[in-house]
Amino acid sequence: MTMDRTTPQPEIVVPEAEDFLPLLGTDHVELIVGNAKQSAYYYMNAWGYQPLAFKGLETGSSDSVSYVLRQDKITLVLTTPLVSDGPLNDHLNRHGDGVKAVALWVDDAEKSWKETTSRGAVSAFPPETREDADGKVVLSAIETYGDTIHVFVERKAYNGLFLPGYQPWNPSGGSPALGLKFIDHMVGNVGWGEMNTWCEFYAKVMGFAQLISFDDKDISTDYTALMSKVMSNGNGRIKFPINEPAEGRKKSQIEEYIDFYQGAGVQHIAVATDNIIETVTELQGRGIEFLQVPGTYYDTVLDRVGEIDEDLEPLRDLGILIDRDDEGYLLQIFTKPVVDRPTMFFEIIQRKGAQSFGKGNFKALFEAIEREQALRGTL
Repeated sequence: MTMDRTTPQPEIVVPEAEDFLPLLGTDHVELIVGNAKQSAYYYMNAWGYQPLAFKGLETGSSDSVSYVLRQDKITLVLTTPLVSDGPLNDHLNRHGDGVKAVALWVDDAEKSWKETTSRGAVSAFPPETREDADGKVVLSAIETYGDTIHVFVERKAYNGLFLPGYQPWNPSGGSPALGLKFIDHMVGNVGWGEMNTWCEFYAKVMGFAQLISFDDKDISTDYTALMSKVMSNGNGRIKFPINEPAEGRKKSQIEEYIDFYQGAGVQHIAVATDNIIETVTELQGRGIEFLQVPGTYYDTVLDRVGEIDEDLEPLRDLGILIDRDDEGYLLQIFTKPVVDRPTMFFEIIQRKGAQSFGKGNFKALFEAIEREQALRGTL
């Protein structure tokens, strides 16, 4: 069940990006969680991820356990500490379940580390080579916002399932895949006045360019607001929107996130599908809860976005949002938080040509989030 790395996700050209690394795609995302075995069960049975590999006491790892799951080109690593103190525990105590590492697939992990640290990145760890009978992998990492790191993964000399130190994991059970294809984008929440700092970091340190920006006039309701800029690498396979709070009458979702996560971090992971109606129908059937916009949203949406291929009624029934740009349209929906704290969630997105991020849906979406915040007593 090795990943097919010969057919990466579709590219877009971002000519303003320097792309000096370059980045080939998202290798994996590692979450630090309170119970990796039970989290793996959740992602397998609710989300259709397939078991791939394991690291723990049986493989010689005495301080942590990790389960690796995969669906098409999306690889999740779920890690839990096995001891009572240490950096994994610090991360878990501070943030709750959340993303620690966004790992990026590169041709040369040493060059990627040297290029980024020479431009001002703080090293999380220098290049190191890990080997087993299936070959070798070179890893390096830099720090980004909050406690999040980017790991550069060079695996051209490796033929194993995941990384050296892991063994195959094939438990019985699980559920069929849901048609999730790849990570479309990953959104970072940062504190007041930090958005431009981190956008400049991605531009200077990693050669990214800004695709689009949204200010508080674009993303606001009667009560809350935020600002966002979308940074992308040159081939468009890595897109990182960066959000910061903006002044509003009440506490915004970004402020709520920062309060409960106790700092900056990954807010949501957008995963792509080729059939959002089938994917969301199955997810709802498996118990995944989504934000719901008022039914009146659908009364005028086609006046705004024009003709679409899909029937409107299934989209209305499921709560799927629609938006259009000059390139086409997109369909998207957002889960409620998938962890105990009101922090991390997922977006399901299907692009029908559009390369934007659903600006026309912001008001309806944020009003739906505010209704959830009111129920939590955090608005």
